Amino acid sequence: MTTRRARRRRRRWLALAAGAAVVGLAAGLLVATGTFDRALQELTLPLRHEDIIRQQAHEKGVDPALIAAVIYSESRFRDQTSTAGARGLMQITPAAASEIERLSGGTTFKLADLSDPEINIRYGTFLLRELLDRYEGDEVAALAAYNAGPANADRWGGTGLKLDEIPFEETRGYVAEVLDKQREYRQTYPQELGYGR
Repeated sequence: MTTRRARRRRRRWLALAAGAAVVGLAAGLLVATGTFDRALQELTLPLRHEDIIRQQAHEKGVDPALIAAVIYSESRFRDQTSTAGARGLMQITPAAASEIERLSGGTTFKLADLSDPEINIRYGTFLLRELLDRYEGDEVAALAAYNAGPANADRWGGTGLKLDEIPFEETRGYVAEVLDKQREYRQTYPQELGYGR
């Protein structure tokens, strides 16, 4: 009886040890090949549609890391619709989309188009370019306007607006996050975003 129990225990321990060794080996391979780092990066700082981001950044003269950071802060790179009706990766409202279409000379826009990553990123980048021009390249003011509207950004000081001068906590947090993520995207994805080409 005792010997049988001891053998069973020994077999269980051997099975556990073998399982731990396999898990350890797999984890070691993941770390060695960089797969683990890439998987972690995909969770913490995702990047998709980089070809569209690069193309729009080049076409409209907007930093590609800024575009990626806005997408991250708006949607975490997931197509979605907010309670306010903003849609897609860059959370464009129907009213903003209609205005962008009018300003850019488009004539075929449909609301469902905002779920198309190419159209959404094109419209969002167009809006960023318009706001950067309005505020003479001031990213804090442009991002505050992207989040809370130009009327609020103008009221808070417009060009030259400092982060700590934004009275809306949500907008202040949004602008801080986008600027922080912009630096991270530039450092983490320099090739994917077209730096140094």
